Amino acid sequence: MNGASAHSEREDPREPVEAPGDPTAWSPPLPAAPGFDHRVVQTAGLRTHVATIGPENGDPVLLLHGFPLHWWQWREVAPRLAAAGYRVICPDLRGCGWTEDDGRRYDREIFLRDLVALLDVCELDRPRVVAHDLGAIPTWQLSYAHPERVRAAVLLSVPPGFAFGPQLAPAMTHMPKFAFHRRGHSLRWLWNGRYHTRPVPDAVIDRYLAPLQDPAKDAAVTKLYRAVAIPEGMTLAGGAYKCTRLRPPTLFLFGALDEPITEKRIRRLAGDTARYAEHVEFASVDGAKHFMTDDAPERVTALVADFLGRVA
Repeated sequence: MNGASAHSEREDPREPVEAPGDPTAWSPPLPAAPGFDHRVVQTAGLRTHVATIGPENGDPVLLLHGFPLHWWQWREVAPRLAAAGYRVICPDLRGCGWTEDDGRRYDREIFLRDLVALLDVCELDRPRVVAHDLGAIPTWQLSYAHPERVRAAVLLSVPPGFAFGPQLAPAMTHMPKFAFHRRGHSLRWLWNGRYHTRPVPDAVIDRYLAPLQDPAKDAAVTKLYRAVAIPEGMTLAGGAYKCTRLRPPTLFLFGALDEPITEKRIRRLAGDTARYAEHVEFASVDGAKHFMTDDAPERVTALVADFLGRVA
C-alpha cells in the first residue's frame, strides 16, 4: 500500500496529510535515510510525498531532485544543510518517487503550478531553492514568474536560460530515449559512466529506480519529457529567457567533468550576465559529472551553503 493512498480524501484539498512514519509502510519501501521525516501534502489533483530534516524553526531550503531520481538524491546533502540550521524540504515531483497524481494531462508549466501550490499549503515564505536537472525547470519558472517567492536559487548541472545554445546539443542526446521510453524497460543505462565519475553500487541504482516499478510512474517517463522537458527545451532554444530578467540571486553549479555543460563553456555563452540577471554566479564541482550529488556531495553542500549564507 502506498503511503499516500493510505489516507481518505479530505474536504480541503490543500490540507497536509500525515503519512506513515515507518519507511517500510510505503510501497515500495522508502530507502533508508536517517533523520528524515515523511508526510504527504495534498493539493488539488496531487498528493506530494515530502521528506524533511532539520530544525522546525530553521530557514526553509527546498531541494528539487533530478530525473529519474527522487527525494533520496539529497540523502547526503540535506543532513549537512540541516546541521547548518536550515529546515530542508525534499518533495518528490509529479510523476516521480512516491508522489501520486490524478492522471491529468501534463504541460510545460505543470511543475510550476505544483510548486506554487506546495509553497502555499506549507506556508513557505520565500524559501531558498536548490534544484538539479529536471527540478531546475520549476525553479527557474518560479524565479522568473514569481521572483518575490524565491530568496535565492542554486541550479545544478543545467545552464542559465539566457546561455542556452547549439553548442550544448550533445548534452541532450538522452532526451529522445526518455521521450520514446518503452514501458517496462529499465533506465539503468544512465549509470554507465557517462553521467557520473564515482562507481554507483547496484543497490543505490535499485533504490533510485524502485518507484518505476509502478506502471503509472513508468508511463510518466514519456509524459514528463514530451509535455514538460522538451517544450521547455524549445522555449530555451527560442531565446525566451533572454527577453526577461532573472531577479533572485542564483548560483549555477557544474560538474567539472560534465562535458559539454562546464563552467568555462557556460561563462563564454553567458557573456555579460548583468544584461539578463540581477546576481548570477558560476562554480565548478571538482571530480564530478552530471550526477554531482552522488559524485561529490560534500563539495556540492559546501558550495551551496556558502552561496546561501552570503546572498540570502
